[in-house]
Order: sequence, then structure tokens, then C-alpha cells
Amino acid sequence: MSDLLLLGLIGGLTLLLLLTLLAFAGYSGLLAGVTVSAGSPPIRNVTVAYKFHVGPYGETGPLFTESCSVSPKLRSIAVYYDNPHTVPPEKCRCAVGSILSEGEESPSSELIRLYQKFGFKVFSFPAPSHVVTATFPYTTPLSIWLASRRVHPALDAYIKERKLCAHPRLEIYQQDQIYFMCPLARQGDFYVPEVKETERKSRGPAEANDAPVDGTGADTMSDTSSVSLELGPGSRETSAATLSPGVSTRGWDDGDTRSEHSYSESGASGSSFEELDLEGEGALGEPRLSPETEPLGAPKWPREPSTPEKGEE
Repeated sequence: MSDLLLLGLIGGLTLLLLLTLLAFAGYSGLLAGVTVSAGSPPIRNVTVAYKFHVGPYGETGPLFTESCSVSPKLRSIAVYYDNPHTVPPEKCRCAVGSILSEGEESPSSELIRLYQKFGFKVFSFPAPSHVVTATFPYTTPLSIWLASRRVHPALDAYIKERKLCAHPRLEIYQQDQIYFMCPLARQGDFYVPEVKETERKSRGPAEANDAPVDGTGADTMSDTSSVSLELGPGSRETSAATLSPGVSTRGWDDGDTRSEHSYSESGASGSSFEELDLEGEGALGEPRLSPETEPLGAPKWPREPSTPEKGEE
């Protein structure tokens, strides 16, 4: 009798544990729907403090923790420049940090000095007219892991199906939501100076010298000559058409035979955003929420076990 009672108790506790785990996963967003749309950006122009990272995206957790520890009340932001399905993990580039100000508001000099004291750099991102965007609940650290495996593949499919030139990929952590954003215009203005530097190093002096130039001295064959990678931070008026490098009909599942770092080249052909059915309501100009908890790092664009490896996230 006692053995049956013990087995019943163990079974009841196991069932309770499973129900608790399922409830936790559901609260973290396991059953949340993922809707991808094109429209106005979820944020306005922002000034950010960031640190540049080259390496696996799964190792960005300490950067999130560090930026949040400097000023926990600020929103966190990450900008991913490379597709980890076509670029070796050790060469993937991103910028991680905090949003110092948004819109017409300017960050205080004290806040800028505070972040610079800890080795962060300051850069400004514009508000593009149109973006591909999606949201996901941000209620627990598990939400980040779930988002990386549900939202990124949905974004990939949306962009590839419509043959858009949407890059780079931004994540904004605002209170209980993670906003994913891929600019369809002014993409070059989202590339921090370190990306330009790494691109120059990867190309090498020989390639740079051998490439033909036009009458203005611009590299006409370079993968980056028409994107922000060759634009100064002050250049903010470049159109979406000139910021679409090496536009082709190749999807992310096709090999990149040119620059191994090029994020935008591995996308599909650059259809203009005017052709889209703009579904996003657009929170541009609306007051934004502030974060309450810091995000933890999580691998982006999870690999799929199929062979050959798919380029979709």
C-alpha cells in the first residue's frame, strides 16, 4: 500500500512539474503568434551607445548585461549585420548597447560620458520611412530563446518571398516586447564605423587596388561601394536604391561568391518598398516604453538540420 502511495505521489509531482514547465513556456511566448509586416518603424531616430562584436551571436549576452548595468532603465538594442547561415560564426558582426535618446530629444552629456567611460561608442540611427517588422513577447529570459527560433525564420520567409532588400536586422527590447526591424530604406545609416573597417580588412589592399574605379574615384566593382560601408556617419540622405549592394535574386540559401561578410547581398532582389502592402500601423512618433529587465544573449538564426543547410533562419 505504501509503495502505491509513493508511486502516486511521484507521478503527481511529475505531472505538476510538467504542467508548470508548459505554463512557463506559454507565458514566455511559446504559443504567441508571429506576424511579419511592412510599414512605419517602431521607433524614431535614436542615439545609441554600443560596443562592436565580431564572433558568434550567442556570445553577445555579456554585452547586453554590461550595457544594462551602466543604466538599467534604458532600452537595449542590437544590430546584426551578417547572416550566420552563410558567414562563419567567428566572423559575424553586430553592435549591442543601449538607446540613449529618441526623436528630437538629445542625450545628456553626463550619460554619454558615463557610457564612454566603460568603453562604449556613440552613434545615431535615423528613422527609415519603411521597415519590415515583427514583435514577440518579452516576459522571461526564455522569451529571447523562443524569439530567435520563431521570429527570425518568419522574417526570412517574408523578405525572401517578396524579394526585398531589407538589412541589417535590429532588435529593440522595450519592457514586455521585443521589436524586430529590418530597414527598407537608408540601410547604410545603420552601419557603424567598425563594419566599414572590418570590410576593408576582409577585402585586402590587393583587391582594393585592382578594382576598377569610375571618374569620381569610387570603386565600381566593390560590394560595398554603394552602401553605408563606404559612407561616412554623416551621410544621411542616401536613398534605398543606392543602398542596395549587389542586388540579385539569390536567397539566403544560396552561397555568397563575393564578400563573405556581406549581409545584404545574401538577401533576395531589392524590390522597392512602394510595391508592398504596408500593413504596419506604425508607432513612429508615439511615446515608447522603457525596459524593466535586461535581455540575455541567445543564439540568432538557429540552424536547421536539413542538408544542404538552408539559409533561412
